[in-house]
Amino acid sequence: MASIKLEMIIEKMKLENLTPELDISKIKITQPDINRPALQLAGYFEHFEATRLQVIGFVEYSYLEGLPEERKREIYNKFLSYEIPAIVFCRELQPDEMFLQTAIKYKVPLLMTKKATSAFMAEIIRWMNVKLAPCISVHGVLVDVFGEGVLITGESGIGKSEAALELIKRGHRLVTDDAVEIRKVSDETLVGSAPDITKHFIELRGIGIVDVKTLFGVSSVKDTQNIDLVIRLEDWDKEKEYDRLGLEEEYTEYLGNKVVCHNIPIRPGRNLAVICESAAINHRQKKMGYNAAQELYRRVQESLTRRRDEDDE
Repeated sequence: MASIKLEMIIEKMKLENLTPELDISKIKITQPDINRPALQLAGYFEHFEATRLQVIGFVEYSYLEGLPEERKREIYNKFLSYEIPAIVFCRELQPDEMFLQTAIKYKVPLLMTKKATSAFMAEIIRWMNVKLAPCISVHGVLVDVFGEGVLITGESGIGKSEAALELIKRGHRLVTDDAVEIRKVSDETLVGSAPDITKHFIELRGIGIVDVKTLFGVSSVKDTQNIDLVIRLEDWDKEKEYDRLGLEEEYTEYLGNKVVCHNIPIRPGRNLAVICESAAINHRQKKMGYNAAQELYRRVQESLTRRRDEDDE
């Protein structure tokens, strides 16, 4: 199961540790969701998601401030006795001394952020959703072409890396070569990234490993990119029927999400970089509401209708 170290969350979100005496090196978060323990602080512990990161905002803090001492002691002991990974206080709110001592007693780390509660929750949920998303690794090259994430796949040696290199020289950005880590961050979105060990490298047969970031500059690489389009390269087969119009979209599936897929036949003289650029622009155009194949079909239909009308006259 994927997990994130609490230390990484503290560093990423710039949190202040209010309980530095506690050892947090082994604490890991396994769920991208967070919990605001309003009902728990009121004494209702049914269905309490204790394994989530707990966030206390101004409303919860104000409620606790108004409780009598004896009730505070009772609630604090029950709440903090659960195996909570950590509690974050927003808006620079400071827990009272009883809460602090009870948290240390049960070894629950307390953290603090300057951010407003809603802004902090939105940011950390978005970040943890990416980090804890289901992940697979596929063989291919991922390039950002005019803002569209184009995943180029195909058999080894067919020319994926060479196509990516030509795209980079034309001003586009490399995300990863050879191995693409795909994460499902939502039912609509797949995000691709590079394994740390091969980040910014391209392998070219006959030359070897090329460092794209060093050769072409930081503007030629990107760490992550949504996958919008898949281009599958294959050897030209003259017996096979290839789509000439593109009226119907073909799809491929990763982690249950469908992505538009084009099968591109390879033969000498075809410029793969231009084909990838055209496919990316055409896909973007379709998302904006214009489909060239449907426009051609409409013109043909209008022409046939016009001819029939002329014949009837």
